[in-house]
Amino acid sequence: MSNLIEIVDSLENRVSKLLHKYELMKQQNADLKGKIKDLQMNSDLQMDQLKQWEEKFSALKNANAMLGSDEYKRETKLKINALIREIDVCIAQLSE
Repeated sequence: MSNLIEIVDSLENRVSKLLHKYELMKQQNADLKGKIKDLQMNSDLQMDQLKQWEEKFSALKNANAMLGSDEYKRETKLKINALIREIDVCIAQLSE
């Protein structure tokens, strides 16, 4: 009979330890989910900032091209030609 009591006590102790570990893992899982959510939000913010910087870079590059910077002479010529074509289209539409 005492052997059976020892087995039951041991089993009860093991179940208690398992429940405790389960609660710890559950808490750790919740913490990790929170960190994942924070990291995803941070990643989204950084992606938005990257897009903004890319747009600013493109605008600055276009401004340099329009100013006739030596680095962007070809782009400047292409941009001017595109603007001239647009103006020609507008004049053609006005003359109709």
